[in-house]
Amino acid sequence: MPVKASLVAMCVLCSPAAALELRETGRYELNRPASLDYDPTFCGLWIANEGPEAVLVTLQGDELRRISSDLYRIKAIAIEGDHLLVGDGLGSLQRVTKDGTPLGVPFTLEGGFADTEGIAINAKGQIVTVEDDPERLSWFDGDGNLTTRIDTMQLSPPLSEAQGIAIDPRTGHMLIVDDWEGTNSLYEFTAGGQLLAQQSLLEFGTDPEGIAIRPGSNQLFVAFDGGAKIVTFDYTPTLPEGTPPPPPGADCMMF
Repeated sequence: MPVKASLVAMCVLCSPAAALELRETGRYELNRPASLDYDPTFCGLWIANEGPEAVLVTLQGDELRRISSDLYRIKAIAIEGDHLLVGDGLGSLQRVTKDGTPLGVPFTLEGGFADTEGIAINAKGQIVTVEDDPERLSWFDGDGNLTTRIDTMQLSPPLSEAQGIAIDPRTGHMLIVDDWEGTNSLYEFTAGGQLLAQQSLLEFGTDPEGIAIRPGSNQLFVAFDGGAKIVTFDYTPTLPEGTPPPPPGADCMMF
């Protein structure tokens, strides 16, 4: 499939029935959280901290297990079906079980070197990545072949230091955090990459690195490198006029 290079989406949705809204509900300290994803099977968070292991913690931050991979470090992590997809931040990914058993050898995303900071899986099964060198939002098929790419510096406001990405399965919206070297903000996009909203996170913390969604409770988790903490929020997505709030999604399966 040809690459849609520099697909720019700068239009903000008009007359939303609900705008992006965050309300802090809690916080706890956690060392160097760099990338997050919510796991409904364990009712916990998978966290990559740029070391050789990733850790699964409860929603209160208590450690449940650790896993490793064949990559020299785990900088990005996402749930993909019933297993994990991990990335080293340099364009290489690997699939592993939730016990850390490799499901294949590491593979490389098409397009050469990229400082891949966050990964997520969308409803189509595509791998969606955010990169801050160069500044891009990219879509790949399951084998790592590039299908679509957006130059995030062409957005208004620009997204220069994208770090973490989460996809709300109820709406398909992508939530991306921009770190301290950028705008220290949360950006909300449609599934196709249309910018919907941007909100500063300065009142909650500095240097956001990772983000995860618990759709069953409208809960959002943001990892801040400044102060080494996880902050939890009640989250309302941006919705077009006349659209009812999305119903709850999958929640904790172990309870």
